[in-house]
Formats: sequence, C-alpha cells, structure tokens
Amino acid sequence: MRLGIQVASREPSPLGTIDDVAEDSRCAASDHLCGVLRQQPSVIELDLIERPSRQIANQKVARDLLRVDVWHARLGDVDAVQVFNVNDVPLHGVNRSVKRTLDVLVSSLALLMLAIPLGIIAALVKITSRGPVFYRQVRIGLGGKPFTIVKFRSMYDDVEKETGPVWAERNDPRVTPLGLLLRRANLDELPQLWNVLRGDMSIVGPRPERPHFVEEFQRRFPQYMLRHTVKGGLTGWAQVNGWRGNTPVETRIECDLYYIKQWSLRLDLKIMWLTLIRGFFQEHGY
Repeated sequence: MRLGIQVASREPSPLGTIDDVAEDSRCAASDHLCGVLRQQPSVIELDLIERPSRQIANQKVARDLLRVDVWHARLGDVDAVQVFNVNDVPLHGVNRSVKRTLDVLVSSLALLMLAIPLGIIAALVKITSRGPVFYRQVRIGLGGKPFTIVKFRSMYDDVEKETGPVWAERNDPRVTPLGLLLRRANLDELPQLWNVLRGDMSIVGPRPERPHFVEEFQRRFPQYMLRHTVKGGLTGWAQVNGWRGNTPVETRIECDLYYIKQWSLRLDLKIMWLTLIRGFFQEHGY
C-alpha cells in the first residue's frame, strides 16, 4: 500500500508505504494521511488503521475498506476521489461550534459565581506555604499542541526539580496540608476554567497530560494519541466513573476513546451533572 501526505492546504506528496508511517517525522506534523490500497488482505487493512493511530493526523483511505470495522469512519473525498475518513470524530463543523459555545457559557458563568471562593482559596494558598498561588504546567492539547495549564498550587514549591515528572500518590509527602484538602475536593482544578474560556481546553474531554507521559503512553498504547483529536477537558467520562489520578492508564484510555466516539451534547451535559454530584469529596485515586 502507498501513502501520500497532506499538510494544511498544500498538495499531497508521496510518503512511502505503511511501514514508513510510524517512523517518518512528517506524519506527526500532518493534518491528513492519505492512502490507496494496492492489495486486499485484511491484515494489511488492519495494519493500515493501527499504525497511523499512533499519530493524530486524520487518515483517509481510498476505495475498498468496507470489509473492515473501522473506528468511526466517515465518507469524504480528496480531489474528487472517494475516501473513508478513518478515526473520524463527531466533533466537527456545527458540533464543534456548539461545544465551544457551551464551554464559553459555562466557564464564564462559573468564574463569575466562584469569584469570591476562588479569592479565598488563593489567599489560603499564599498564607499557608511558600511559593506562588498558581501552579503552571505544560500539557498536550488538541492536535498534539502544548499549552500551559493553570491550577492552584497544592504541592510545596519546586518539588519536582530533582525528581522530574512523577505520578502523584496517596499520602504524597510533596503535597501541602491545604493542598491535600483542595485535591480531595478537586478544588485545585478550578483555575482551569480560565483555560476553558481561553480555548485551550473544554469543560468535558480527556484529561490533558504532560509531554513526558504523552511520549511514554504513545509508545505503550497504540491508540493513545487519538485522545488529542479533541480538546482536553476539565472533567471527563473517565473521571466521573472513578478513573482519575493514579489509576490504570488502559481503562482511562478506553473511557476517553468511548467519549470521543460517542460524543453528543447530551453526553457532555450528563458528564457535567455527574461531575457535580460525584466529583467533589470522592476518592481521588492518589
């Protein structure tokens, strides 16, 4: 099978065979991967789907792929050639605009209603331990692009300078007494409403992860990068089902992919409601 690569609005150019997809650096920077099947064995078709899924680019496959149960494929065309958009997601066009409108309305209203509590928490963080009020950290968002997430600082200042990125654990000695309370109530996440208003994140979506762990999980879990076909969220399907913090990564990925594939406005509203009734003072998973 031969592949072509298309970046932004430029014309497709030859890339190579399916064996080249995982190694070619151009794939990571591509918006679309276009392929034409030269032979029909199912193993080749399945390989076609699995390998590019380690990237974020939408896959477009020409001709006969109807015998394969592809992951949410949608019919489209490239230069008048009918193709199947493999790993396509419902969040495009009007749906994306609807979700963004909901994000702006909810985050704006929440920031206004929580202005006083947020101010009180900020003052307590400043008083109870040395260091800044807010903790800023680079995360990977939509399309694999990095952005800076904002949280109330719940750990002692500069605790990861020597250790580097590590998972938080139950009774983590790096966490301040106030930080422990904020984490148990998930109040340390509230400043991310600003990230939602800015457009870095969504209210609902897969939790964005740090670059170090994204690189690790991309190698370990073939479909991990499909999480970045939508914006990261303040809450998500995994979180309302109890899979948060130091819990099995495989289960969280399954929940995230289920959410992406089944997205609807109704599902977003359901997750927001479940976050309100389950999200506070539940077992955190650390």
